[in-house]
Amino acid sequence: MSIRGTIFTTAFALATLGAAHAESLRPIQAKSIDLGDLSGVAYYTVERDGFRVVTTLAQGEAGTPIRVVSVLAHGQHVVLSTASRTSGLEISRQGDRVVVSNASSAVD
Repeated sequence: MSIRGTIFTTAFALATLGAAHAESLRPIQAKSIDLGDLSGVAYYTVERDGFRVVTTLAQGEAGTPIRVVSVLAHGQHVVLSTASRTSGLEISRQGDRVVVSNASSAVD
């Protein structure tokens, strides 16, 4: 199985465990991301400048993966969404934690 197939198999398996309303992550712990047409995984590492959040998304197994990298300081967040949905996913840094939750309105 290719690396891409492994990522999507892992993402699908994690997604079937149930939707998370708000979930804290540990460094390097992968979290399944589901944005309807796009899905993938996110994780973070602790860096000198902040928490480096890496999100990899693709449309199905045949879609070209894209990677979004954000460095979050305390209190910062990033919202991931698609044009086909009115809500998205928020990844925020709250102190020494990274929290993944549903964003009520991803389009500002």
